Formats: sequence, C-alpha cells, structure tokens
Amino acid sequence: MALFHPGRRMRPIVPGDGNLFASIAHTCPEARFTTYKPMAAPAPTPEPGNWPAPIRAVAFDMDGLMVNTEELYSIVGDVLLRRRGKHFTPELKREMMGLPGPQAYQVMIERSGVDATPDELAAEADAIFHDLLPSRLEPLPGLYAILSRLESREIPCCVATSSSRRFATRVLRGIDVADRFQFLVTAEDVPRGKPYPDIYLAAAQKFGIPPQQMMVLEDSQNGVRAAAEAGALTIAVPGAESRDHDFSAAHCIARSLVDPLVLRYFDSPSRSASSA
Repeated sequence: MALFHPGRRMRPIVPGDGNLFASIAHTCPEARFTTYKPMAAPAPTPEPGNWPAPIRAVAFDMDGLMVNTEELYSIVGDVLLRRRGKHFTPELKREMMGLPGPQAYQVMIERSGVDATPDELAAEADAIFHDLLPSRLEPLPGLYAILSRLESREIPCCVATSSSRRFATRVLRGIDVADRFQFLVTAEDVPRGKPYPDIYLAAAQKFGIPPQQMMVLEDSQNGVRAAAEAGALTIAVPGAESRDHDFSAAHCIARSLVDPLVLRYFDSPSRSASSA
C-alpha cells in the first residue's frame, strides 16, 4: 500500500481522529504540535561577489529546505524525550540538525542523558513518522518554482541528504518530486556525514563535474559547512528551524529558494557562454 497519494490534499491532524497523535496527546498532553508558518525574511545579504566557475548542476539538501520535515523532527524529538521525562531544547535541536540519523540520536543521548541506544530511538522515531508524514508533510515555498526554473534551463539537480535512503525516497514521493531529480545521495552512501564534505563531493562526482561548478542549497550550519568544505557554491536558505545558525561559511544567504541571489547564477552570461 502506498504511504502517500500525490495530488491528494493533506488533512490536518484533529483531536479524536484515531491516529497516533490522538493517543500521544492523551498520554503526553504537553507535547508540542506545531504547523508550518512562513518565517519572516532575514536581513538581506550584501550582494555576493562573482563565482569563478559556471554553475552546471544544483544539489539540494532535503529536510528543512525542500520540505517541512525539520518542523516534524522537532515534534518527534519532543515526543521521544517527553516520554522519558526530558525536554527537547532549541540548543539540542540546533546541534542535531543536519547530522546523519545515528549521529544525531547519539547527540540526543549524550546531551539529554536518556537511557537508550541510537537504534532504539531511530526505531521509535520511525514509528512516529509513519503516522505523521501522510497528514503533515508539505513542500516548502519556492520548491516547485525553482525546479521548474532549473528544468527550463536544462540544469540537472540532485538531493543530498543526511536522512536514510528509505526515508528520503518516501518524502520525495510524498510531495511528487522524486522523478525531478537525477539522483539521490544519502548519508548511507558516504563514509562521513555532514558537516564533512563527503556527500557533496560524491554528488559532484556523480554529476561528472568539479565541485566548484555545483551550487548547493542548504538550510543548516552543518550542511553549509559540508558544502563549503567541498568547494561548492554554497547558498544558505535559513528556515524557521535554523534562523539562528552560523552561516558564516556560506557564499551568501538567500531569503528563499527563489531569491534573486539564487536565480542570478542560472541566468549569468558566463553560464550561457559555457553552455553554448
């Protein structure tokens, strides 16, 4: 049975609908369930300098950049720790954000002192996500527009995520974009996850281009560090969950996926000349 149904309007969770969150609300009434709200635009970044290489491909992070899964991770993390009498703090979320699952759960264990293993937390989180995703998963603003822009210019793109391949595939199918990317690279495909550069070096290799000819769009400080260390044109697109992150390694900070700071690289004369 398919978990997602492209084109079907996603319903909100309501009390008493019989799903997992009705039971969570009953046993854990203080758990925080939030809905996505567009964030206020951050202060504009000064006009970036010219990038020395033409941009031939784009790598997208997934969680918090393309979809609202960082918001959903906050719900899951909150439930996991409240079940154990602990609190999921903004500081803990910041430290975990962008890390591969096993590493992120290890950080949760060390910082909160819970008696669990990463595998145990991951299995419990998967069960929560299984019920949460069909009704709460949403694409973030600008995603479909930038994909259409890239397709119109025949610029290939990929997804490079710290999530597992199984989870990432489920999410991409859930918002009906899986077929719009040339390939998917996950933390399972590289020796080291973000903030190490391995995942973006692997993406550039699969594109068959130097990392300097690849743009990376990221929403977390760990992801930005990974992309910048790989040598890619790194653009931070802060989300509601990452506005306070350190993006000093980014080439520039954009307001959204369709900010002119992003789109300017697809329309530059240098790219047009190099593509001729």
